[in-house]
Amino acid sequence: MPTLIHRRVDAARRGENPFVLARLRSGWAVIGEKQVARGYCLLYPDPVVPHLNALQGEAREDFLRDMARLGDAVLRVTGAVRINYEMLGNLEPALHAHVFPRFEAEAEALRTKPIFSSAWDEPWAKAPAYDAQRDRELIQALVRELVHA
Repeated sequence: MPTLIHRRVDAARRGENPFVLARLRSGWAVIGEKQVARGYCLLYPDPVVPHLNALQGEAREDFLRDMARLGDAVLRVTGAVRINYEMLGNLEPALHAHVFPRFEAEAEALRTKPIFSSAWDEPWAKAPAYDAQRDRELIQALVRELVHA
């Protein structure tokens, strides 16, 4: 059964995924649909696989390298103090990596918590949706870092 990740990758291949930042060696760098933290992104593998351990050799190395490359871009563009990486696959059993910038100004109650924990429920609920106009400069900067760096 195709997951949301499968559908998003199919849309990216057709040029119909509005969240795509860049095609990387291992897959697609996309901006998060909800910007719970400015610059939140994801990496989808192409082709989609069920989990990281399904990738072998160079394909696995490419995905992990691209994940770090996306994290480097988010770090440089947002001025975050660090990047958290999460690959869960519990709700969507298809490999995808969350690249989540962490900021000094985060509330103390959130600062040490993973992004998919009950501590983050309220911020996720209140987070603004990605907006192409509002986030234009962020997107342009991320694309420059990913494509032209």
